[in-house]
Amino acid sequence: MNIDLSGKTVLVTGSTAGIGYAIAKGLAGSGASVVINGRGQDKVEAAVRKLEGTGAKARGIAADVSTASGCKALVSALPEVDILINNAGIFEPKDFFDIPDEDWTRFFEVNVMSGVRLSRAYMKGMLERNWGRIVFISSESGLNIPVEMIHYGMTKTAQLSVARGLAQLTRGTGVTVNSVLPGPTMSEGVETFVKDLARQNGQSVDAAAANFVRQHRPSSLLQRFASVDEIANMVVYAASKEASATNGAALRAEGGIVNTIA
Repeated sequence: MNIDLSGKTVLVTGSTAGIGYAIAKGLAGSGASVVINGRGQDKVEAAVRKLEGTGAKARGIAADVSTASGCKALVSALPEVDILINNAGIFEPKDFFDIPDEDWTRFFEVNVMSGVRLSRAYMKGMLERNWGRIVFISSESGLNIPVEMIHYGMTKTAQLSVARGLAQLTRGTGVTVNSVLPGPTMSEGVETFVKDLARQNGQSVDAAAANFVRQHRPSSLLQRFASVDEIANMVVYAASKEASATNGAALRAEGGIVNTIA
């Protein structure tokens, strides 16, 4: 399959590092013109330079998509996109009884409302042009709610609901809306988390990573953390012209953690 996204403009939120940057790199490698987004101007510019170093077409817009004003500023700077990847998100292991109301609200604003606001801004144009792709980066945690971060799992389930509802608005058009569900993935943020675990338990980083999967994701068939590129590959497909019959789907890239056949 030769995925060619030449002439398409892509916005990837939260794409200065981690899964977001890998997605941006993968889409740029397929010929798309990619817009990098993050909260800090310095990190955005650094990610753009890094991407341009691969020969990609890239630009950056610094905006905090966890707020209504940040989304408005982003849309003002970039009025139209062909492909929207709602990747911005946060996670934090925390005991349920220690999660205050403020954390529930913060997680919902970052992980859910950023995608809601940007989809509302960009989807009408896609429908009018009769082509577009929206992809929400959800998680297997939206199906298997992790007891160590229930608030995070809640937001990932909400993303699945929003994506499926939006997909139903595309009936008979060339626009699709899907979700991708990564499992444990060795992004920079997760790598820091695993290194902390290793220090706490007096283990190597590799041992801490393997123990985490065995303890907290025992149903994993992959039996390891995925790489960011492995997740990006699924997203590139979902954003492609070739994925025209894939709509309203929850596409799993979680290493077989979810123990169902559907």
